[in-house]
Amino acid sequence: MEKKTSLNYSTRLLTEQDIPQMQSLFQSTVFYVNSKDYTKEEVEDWASCGDSMEHWKGLLLKNSYIAALDNWGNIIGFSSMNADGYLHSLFVHKDWQRKGVATLLLSEVEKMADEYGVRKISTEVSITARPFFEKRGYRVVKEQKAKANRLYLTNFVMEKML
Repeated sequence: MEKKTSLNYSTRLLTEQDIPQMQSLFQSTVFYVNSKDYTKEEVEDWASCGDSMEHWKGLLLKNSYIAALDNWGNIIGFSSMNADGYLHSLFVHKDWQRKGVATLLLSEVEKMADEYGVRKISTEVSITARPFFEKRGYRVVKEQKAKANRLYLTNFVMEKML
């Protein structure tokens, strides 16, 4: 069910039919947005994690994914939450950066966590995303090297108490 928000974006839950748009948005965001903080080899490796349809199906089974949509119903960003309070992803299309989309999505998945009865959200975020999450009350638990596909990339385990 699509729901209008105050930012003129609508939101809805994602399904398997949305995987091709999710793949495209994920990969283009990694290539264009994260390339300022990661090497060409790192973004290529990271983006390749989105190649597998089966991987996406598995993510949809383990997490509730929500999309932000533009006025034409195109997915301009997505995020996810599971019943354990793990925020698996938050990606916003390169053309929709700094327009409130990520803030809207984070607010929606934090509401999901609250509905699940979760008191602490945990996530692993990129170098690029760290300042965004810090401004919204998340704190760094540790810096780590996480395996993308073949390479290990720097990211941060972060959490927020609700």
